Amino acid sequence: MRKQRNKFDEEHEEHIDESWLIPYADILTLLLALFIVLFASSTVDKEKYQSIMESFKSELTGTKIESTNTGLSVKPSDQKKEDQTPKEPPATQAAAPAPSKDEIELNQLKEKLAKYVKENDLDAVITLQDTKRGVEISLKDVILFDPGKAELKSSSFKTLNVLVGLAKTVDNPISIEGHTDNVPIKNAAYASNWELSSARAVSVLHHFESKKIAKKRLQFVGYGEYRPIYPNNTKVHKQANRRVNIVILRKA
Repeated sequence: MRKQRNKFDEEHEEHIDESWLIPYADILTLLLALFIVLFASSTVDKEKYQSIMESFKSELTGTKIESTNTGLSVKPSDQKKEDQTPKEPPATQAAAPAPSKDEIELNQLKEKLAKYVKENDLDAVITLQDTKRGVEISLKDVILFDPGKAELKSSSFKTLNVLVGLAKTVDNPISIEGHTDNVPIKNAAYASNWELSSARAVSVLHHFESKKIAKKRLQFVGYGEYRPIYPNNTKVHKQANRRVNIVILRKA
């Protein structure tokens, strides 16, 4: 009986073989490293991922990484260069087209007209406008006609001749347009303000034609009382509405 008990005690006292724990721990370590790499690679850019994989390969295989730029983060100097890369300047607005020859000539004509009006103190009877149609010269009837008449006063020739001379510096069409107030005409020569406004426009047209303005450039129209610039409610407004407009038209 004693011999059997000794044998049992000897077997019980033997240590369990733990050599398998070493490779098991290595496997767990590698798995942990693998999961860390997978997690890190899911949150970095392509360059960082490549660096991680190369580092991991070096550790597992013992090979040397030749590149000195590998690692988890971009070099500060590289990041600084990226930040300092000049941005493209914002697209500039398209330059406005250069004015046409016609526009240049009309602008020069308007400047000359404005100078003449100012130098001769004609601001009260002649006004200038640059409109979509062209350069519009508006002359009150008092500078051109006696009340209710369509014959040009001799005193108007000086001003008209200056306008003719300036009109010759361009070859644009010219529209001559007569206007009246709303007071009905009271003489037998004209049946209505239409006839009076038309007759006055024709008188100016004939004067231009007599000074060698080409006939094909000239046209006239009588608007009567139907295109006033002010309500016909005062003497001043009525006088302003009685006018002849000479429009140097823009070319089509």
